[in-house]
Amino acid sequence: MENTQQPSLATQQFVNIESVENGVIKLKGGAYRKILIVSGINFDLKSGEEQEMITYAFQGFLNSLDFTLQFFIHSRKLNIESYLKKVEERENQEINELLKNQIFEYREFIKSFVAQNAIMSKNFFVIVPFDPIRMSETGGKLKNKVLNVFGVGQTDAASKNQTEQEYLEQLDQRVNETIDGLNQIGLRTVPLNDEELSELFFNLYNPSTIEKKA
Repeated sequence: MENTQQPSLATQQFVNIESVENGVIKLKGGAYRKILIVSGINFDLKSGEEQEMITYAFQGFLNSLDFTLQFFIHSRKLNIESYLKKVEERENQEINELLKNQIFEYREFIKSFVAQNAIMSKNFFVIVPFDPIRMSETGGKLKNKVLNVFGVGQTDAASKNQTEQEYLEQLDQRVNETIDGLNQIGLRTVPLNDEELSELFFNLYNPSTIEKKA
């Protein structure tokens, strides 16, 4: 009997990422991205005047940009089983009956609360893009011929490295502009490094695995 089952496809085939290096995400189409993690503001605790100032400052920041930004919130359910286990261990070690009873009541309260209300962790991110306008193959060959006439021709590898470095510098300029703008609003912004980016993508594509961790 012929096996018509299709082989499972690797997750990488569905992810549009070519590489992650020095905090820069290079997409398969040649575009570049940097992801910044942003602190939050408890907007509801601000006065009406402060809320209005923050809103206008954020609006002014967005209007000052000549490139697009993507904002997203990563929310996931927290697993507090390890915390409850530590509380129970503390309860068992306590010799004072009054404190022991208080710890027990506290642990039961937390268990009851979590059963009725999911405890969520939220992180805020900004994606800064740079999408280079690719020169056509014909245009590239013409440029090389012109450069060779003047004796300043470059090898393909050297030219590619120089071009990529220019792209990364422009991406960094956008990142710095974004950080400065958000800092003026009172939002602390930090670019993610390679390890943090890998952890973020793993969490995004494996949410159930993360939530089960104690």
